[in-house]
Amino acid sequence: MSKTLAKQKQAVRITKAVRDSIKGPASSDPVAKQYIPQDAKAYVLPVERRDPIGDDVHTPVTGIVHRYPDRVLFKVANVCAVYCRYCFRKEMIGPGTKTLSQDEIDGALQYIRSHSDIWEVILTGGDPLILSPRQLSAIIDNLCSIEHVQVVRIHTRVPIADPERITEELCKALKRDKAIYVAVHINHAQEITVDVKRALNDLHAAGCILLSQSVLLKGVNDDAGTLEDLFRQLTALRVKPYYLHHPDLAPGTSHFRGSIKKGQRIMKELLGRLSGIAQPTYMLDIPDGYGKVPLTPCYLNEIDDNEFMVEDYQGCKHSYPPKD
Repeated sequence: MSKTLAKQKQAVRITKAVRDSIKGPASSDPVAKQYIPQDAKAYVLPVERRDPIGDDVHTPVTGIVHRYPDRVLFKVANVCAVYCRYCFRKEMIGPGTKTLSQDEIDGALQYIRSHSDIWEVILTGGDPLILSPRQLSAIIDNLCSIEHVQVVRIHTRVPIADPERITEELCKALKRDKAIYVAVHINHAQEITVDVKRALNDLHAAGCILLSQSVLLKGVNDDAGTLEDLFRQLTALRVKPYYLHHPDLAPGTSHFRGSIKKGQRIMKELLGRLSGIAQPTYMLDIPDGYGKVPLTPCYLNEIDDNEFMVEDYQGCKHSYPPKD
């Protein structure tokens, strides 16, 4: 497969919290690899694209992505506290990108008001928790005033990468009668510091329901033991592991992508090692806007009408219903 050397256009930003969690050289440390460019590996493959999950084709008004009938993405910020090298929106966020104007924010809110099938609004960007508590509170006020919006979800790296931003004022802005879910992005247990634990506890105390999203990254967390450690620690901190994403086809990220088959083998191994409450769903976002699908390993094979061979977590096969 042909490939071209990527131009390093993506912004680099690393917080003090991230620097403090790095324990080794950038070439091998699982936290450093997520943020520090590795020029020798930054190749663009023909299958990679600027908009790998197809946001653009589902954007009816600026700031809104309406891919599924009952929920929308609301891109309220165009910057992040840190910039991840594997990010699927790496071409769309950061310095030089356009911030939503107040008119565009109002237009996005009006779109949500006028579509009564929208049950959940997912605040994303960029990172919504980069906004000031006042700005964030104003947006959530508007969403909570819309009767058919029952759930607000916030996707963020801030509690992990910049936990000092999780202040009393911010938590007050998130404390609502309607359900506020916070999906934190974290890939390795080394990122869970004392400050991160405090930030997660404060969000939980504010009434937020905490989920985690991770990306299966080659050379960072692509083995069962590493993921087991991460998911156990998150679950003990009252963060439900939600999704483990297969990396998207963002430009210059092929060195992070392993095979789907390896990901499924890891998930099979985790089945026998982890409680169900600590297991995320392994997900693929189909390119060009066709949505997410689970990459769940299959444990059931039909051998005859209503007769199956089922595989247990240790790899042993059993007939179902059991034969006499």
